[in-house]
Amino acid sequence: MQIATSTKKARVIAFYLPQFHPIPENDAWWGKGFTEWTNVARTRPLFKGHEQPHLPADLGFYDLRVPETRLAQARMAFDHGVEGFCYWHYWFGGRRLLERPFNEVLSSREPDFPFCLGWANESWTGVWNNEPRRMLIEQTYPGEADDRAHFDYLLRAFSDARYITVDGRPLLYIYKPLKLPDAKRRLERWREWAHQAGLKGLYVLGNNLLDFEDAASLGLDGGVISTLGLITARNALVNKAKWLLWGASKKLDLGGPRTERYEEAIRHFIPDLNKFGFDAYPCAYPNWDHTPRSGRKGLVLTHSTPELFEKHMGEAIASVASRAPQQRLIFLKSWNEWAEGNYMEPDQRWGDAYLKALRNAVVE
Repeated sequence: MQIATSTKKARVIAFYLPQFHPIPENDAWWGKGFTEWTNVARTRPLFKGHEQPHLPADLGFYDLRVPETRLAQARMAFDHGVEGFCYWHYWFGGRRLLERPFNEVLSSREPDFPFCLGWANESWTGVWNNEPRRMLIEQTYPGEADDRAHFDYLLRAFSDARYITVDGRPLLYIYKPLKLPDAKRRLERWREWAHQAGLKGLYVLGNNLLDFEDAASLGLDGGVISTLGLITARNALVNKAKWLLWGASKKLDLGGPRTERYEEAIRHFIPDLNKFGFDAYPCAYPNWDHTPRSGRKGLVLTHSTPELFEKHMGEAIASVASRAPQQRLIFLKSWNEWAEGNYMEPDQRWGDAYLKALRNAVVE
């Protein structure tokens, strides 16, 4: 299941959320049977013209424990120019969460579709339920024994023929590289273990190194540049104050959500990648609406259309066009983040129009 690299203008890697199935932890924290669909389905418009709820079409309210769903997703992504999925991976001092879908992809060897892993190395709290001090599970880094156990788990994926590589090195994405203690030493050790296992090393990217000049000091090969958090920079101090106050008060009404036109936002999403002193890659967004999770505290991009998204993807492609084929990476956020409003799967308003826009932009 591959479109030849020569027929695509770029290597589009879509982030993939494995959350859409119940787990005991979420049952205990949020109620029996909770998944992201719970938030998605109960969302209502918060202002005039607010397009909510966003409801799935072709794939329905799926359960990722069902292999036919995973096959359908891969076929859909393949047909529209996505090279592979970056599955979010959770590791808390040896404890894994939401691991079942990817474990089954790995063990069953289906779907036959490329993938890599993104380590979402941050603590889970009750922040989206107005309980920011409620620690659900803490992200810890116990030491070398845990590093080794973590690497050995990852090695099963790195060694799979479907695993996405850059110049032969398995690609690993780290969500919070600045939070990784002694990152350079840890990642050098992982590279050494990778060589010992017969791999060519690792190609490690960090999320959002926008203001960081030296990725190598963190043991990274490069970074994915996301500017979503800067689109309301002209009101940054006010927004920061609101978020701080929200953390201090459960009853605070911010009068939100904050809004920004998608057409304006995408003007800032693809920076000049040549100004970074490391391998920098763009991050593209079909849309954004965080209100299913955060209500009036969220950010909403309004008036997104498939046509605007196709233009946005064209700009992302142009930003990497001069690079060698292996380095023409574009990260797409996301394949299925329904509760953040950034997804490529068909919905009841647009059908598969965003997927067609993606294919129009990417496939020659």
